[in-house]
Amino acid sequence: MIPIGRYPTAVQRVEGLPSARNELWIKRDDRTHEVYGGNKVRKLEWLLGDARDRGVRRLVTVGAAGSHHVLATAYFGRQEGLEVEAVLVPQPRTPHALEVLRASLALGLRPFPVQSWAAVPFALARRVASGSHLITLGGSSVLGSMGYVAAARELAEQVRRGELPEPEVCVVALGSGGTAGGLAAGFQAEGMKTRVVGVCVSAPPWALRLSALRLGRASARRAGARAPMAAMRDRLRMDARFLGRGYGHATPEGVAATRLAREHAGIDLDPTYTAKAFAAALWQIRARRAEHVLYWHTLSSAPMGPLLAQAPREEELDERVRALLLLSDEM
Repeated sequence: MIPIGRYPTAVQRVEGLPSARNELWIKRDDRTHEVYGGNKVRKLEWLLGDARDRGVRRLVTVGAAGSHHVLATAYFGRQEGLEVEAVLVPQPRTPHALEVLRASLALGLRPFPVQSWAAVPFALARRVASGSHLITLGGSSVLGSMGYVAAARELAEQVRRGELPEPEVCVVALGSGGTAGGLAAGFQAEGMKTRVVGVCVSAPPWALRLSALRLGRASARRAGARAPMAAMRDRLRMDARFLGRGYGHATPEGVAATRLAREHAGIDLDPTYTAKAFAAALWQIRARRAEHVLYWHTLSSAPMGPLLAQAPREEELDERVRALLLLSDEM
């Protein structure tokens, strides 16, 4: 493992919500690093450490154009002296996605654009055959998920110190499954009552849940905890009600959640992941499903300005790369 992040990340109670009995707390993983934070940092500590031990010189990963995982891999891989490539697929065009894509290219990312997820395996196989070391989608392998087993242990220690009450529910965005699965495994290993609600951000939902359950069970075993599938199914649930039209598409609930998060918690959300997850956390509070709800904030809050200082302008992007950011009516 390579130590990258700054821990423990803070916990924060959200004030001013219209519920006297139920509490919403935030785990501030947006602050895992001063240059580029978010949930990818914890995973990459393990993944880049493994790459270093193997003597790797070049990485390849995969994600949508504007992927935070791709940007984080480009930044931290470069810090370790590694070349970074990525197979990129289309996603809806937003100013945020464009910024993330431009920042990734500014860090020296070598892009390999494809037009669909169906083309990804062949493109990845070619890069691996050329000598690149694969970092899985979202960094969500058993090894990457161990970063969130450690994060769950970190939260357990904060509960023991009295920094927050033990939450009955932890709400987090569910994409490739490594964060939700690792948290579920860590809570299982710590003997906590906390259940994880993974908020689905892409389709098909059943595949996301299956991936998270598989990673959760395998990570729990690696952490030395008993994790029969029945127990992991109870520990890790999925909420697909906030997906909307699909990956990258904003929703009315997400827009409302973004406004409330800024007003009451001072945090910014993105439409693809965190707005949908925070909307689900608010639903948990309003429905009074739990007395203490924890929202795990996974979006970096570090300013993008430094990463964009040397970034190419949109009109300077290669046409094949620029075409990956699709207008909403093209999706």
